Amino acid sequence: MAGADKARFYLEQSVPELRELERKELFSRDEITAIAKKRSEFEHILNGRGTSSPSDYARYAEYEMNLESLRKKRAKRMGVKAGGHSGQRRVMFILDRATRKFHGDLALWFQYLTYLRSQKSTGKKLKEVLTSVLRMHPTKPDLWVWGARTALDVDADMTSARGYMQRGLRFCKNSRQLWLEYAKLEMLYVAKIAARRQILGLDQERKKKEVADDPDADMIALPDVTAEDINPSLAKDDGVDEIALQNLANTPVLQGAIPRAIFDEAMKQFQNDPKLAEQFFDMFAEFDRTPCTNSLLQYIVDTLNKRNPTAVSTQICNFRLPVFGLEPTSPEFPSAVGKSLQSIRTSLQQSPLTKHQLAEKAIMWLVPILRQEELDDALRKVLSASLRQHIRALQNEEQFANIVSALQQAKHTDDLRILFEYWAKQWPGSDRLLQAQAAMEV
Repeated sequence: MAGADKARFYLEQSVPELRELERKELFSRDEITAIAKKRSEFEHILNGRGTSSPSDYARYAEYEMNLESLRKKRAKRMGVKAGGHSGQRRVMFILDRATRKFHGDLALWFQYLTYLRSQKSTGKKLKEVLTSVLRMHPTKPDLWVWGARTALDVDADMTSARGYMQRGLRFCKNSRQLWLEYAKLEMLYVAKIAARRQILGLDQERKKKEVADDPDADMIALPDVTAEDINPSLAKDDGVDEIALQNLANTPVLQGAIPRAIFDEAMKQFQNDPKLAEQFFDMFAEFDRTPCTNSLLQYIVDTLNKRNPTAVSTQICNFRLPVFGLEPTSPEFPSAVGKSLQSIRTSLQQSPLTKHQLAEKAIMWLVPILRQEELDDALRKVLSASLRQHIRALQNEEQFANIVSALQQAKHTDDLRILFEYWAKQWPGSDRLLQAQAAMEV
């Protein structure tokens, strides 16, 4: 079938739908004409020989998504029953054609997957498409991460989520991103369980259990968490089982045993790379309200001190650990800050060649603390003096500008204002400072 004939065939299939929209007065005759014209343009581009590109399919699908959204809004406002799912089917048909023709374009696949996830009635189709793309691109970590997060966030199925990550690591065992995302997935799960326990008032002292490893297994050895551990009376009711959550406190889950096992396996895979350990530290530190985070961070620091005591990443984690999880108003905070500052000074003395890197990390660590309004005045003076010292220890203004650029990308406006004050004092009249200030105001 020639390209023009194929385009005409697809357009003719949409005629009954357009007539229905006009009959229900959801769109005027002129609007229907404009829709038909736009579809004709897209179809002739897509079916022309050698003229279509992935972006053409993406734009066509986006146009149909917007059109369907407009149709639903008008139907709701006018109280018209808009039966059928023709708009949804059309979008899926376009993206299905797109992924068949350009099966190597991950952006199209992700557009298709994201759309299916947003449509509550397409769960089966979502799994089919996800399975297809994983078969075609098993070495793409982003796809495995997407599948796992969808299983947890949409289906609340942690077993399937773990399955995606485990299978992904078979194909992408050298992907640092996938190891980190797997550990993050487990931390999200622990955080959700801990939050439920807190809501139900089940925060009690938990017993520790040892995690058994199988040396012959070709997968990460994880603690066994059965359905009975989480819900021992599935047949009783559909509500939250408080006894099950109570029993869960006696499992290794809330103690962070699974994220710890993932960290250990990642260290084996990457020859105890201290930079990767620091990335795990940063990721775990995001979960500052999760009960097991402190023990996990301490475990990482202990591992680094044992295997890479002189590495920059080890020194960075050492000075960040003492104040983790402490509020500026807590009695322990000043002494913890003192330990951190002493750790920085010791590291600078022991490793003068890496002082520029340490100074940069110290600045990034100090600024958020100085931003706290409830900070003690005496402590603020000490931290301010320390910040000035580390700014002077930087290699040049360019390194300081890189710190500012990183904060701008993260949109940490309050931190930027503090650094601008110190920038003006250290490098008065700097053109880079003026440019950075102007960029923040835009």
